[in-house]
Amino acid sequence: MTSLDTILTHPGGAHKDEFLACSVLLALHPVPVVRREPTPEDLANVAVCVVDVGHEHDPTRHNFDHHQLPKDHPPTCSLSLVLQHLGLYADARQFCDWLEPAEWFDCCGLVTTAQWLGTEPATVTKLISPIDVTLLRRFALAKRIAPGEPLWEVMRMIGQDLLDYVRSMRARLDFIGQHATIWELELAGRPAKILFLPRTEPLPDDPSLGLDQFIASRSLTAQIVGTVSPDRRSSGYGLSRFQDNARLDFARLAGLPDVHFTHARGFIAKTSTADITHLKQLIAQAGV
Repeated sequence: MTSLDTILTHPGGAHKDEFLACSVLLALHPVPVVRREPTPEDLANVAVCVVDVGHEHDPTRHNFDHHQLPKDHPPTCSLSLVLQHLGLYADARQFCDWLEPAEWFDCCGLVTTAQWLGTEPATVTKLISPIDVTLLRRFALAKRIAPGEPLWEVMRMIGQDLLDYVRSMRARLDFIGQHATIWELELAGRPAKILFLPRTEPLPDDPSLGLDQFIASRSLTAQIVGTVSPDRRSSGYGLSRFQDNARLDFARLAGLPDVHFTHARGFIAKTSTADITHLKQLIAQAGV
């Protein structure tokens, strides 16, 4: 994306899609955000990025509106269009579970989104955070948001974190793919698959990050029962259920000499051992 001098979006009520689209853009272009209707000159000016308004989707001119798309078009919001232009949309859809519901909510409204999610509208509204309310309200009240102002700085941090997460998660899944193996063990007399990620040097800051996404990306969600990954607080490993699979109860390992933590609900344990044979034995002992 070439240099910008302004990010422009519509005035009035604010929604999550243009707020996040502007935030992502701010992470790349630290320029003011202006909230008003665009002029034809704005739409023609490649230095003005027009977001969620203008009835035009033309990335070559940095115009990202979705309201002119046909009714039967898959739910697509202004954030979708910006991420597509940056080449990050496919990864964002894979790694950010909130993105698809946000698209539906913006394009189809509360009732239809709740139906798509298989729940009631009241359930969806219970998940709205006061963080969402305050940020969107302050955004809606502003006419111009400039560098150095609290809201501008928060928006840029949100955009930076979103981009960093998507980009780092792609690298993380590639890393897991290079190092992980699948153990095939017996749990209570039945076969089970466990994802094992060995210790590496250097050790990632969050060794278990991305395991769920990796399992889903390899179509192993219905097969994996648990995971074993390096414990960043010790030289051993963390043992976890995958998607809270009831075939593992790590509370059964409580009191063993090399197991220094077990959760009372049985979904996780920490061990100081790094011996592969013994790790497999602990997993088998936790089998239900």
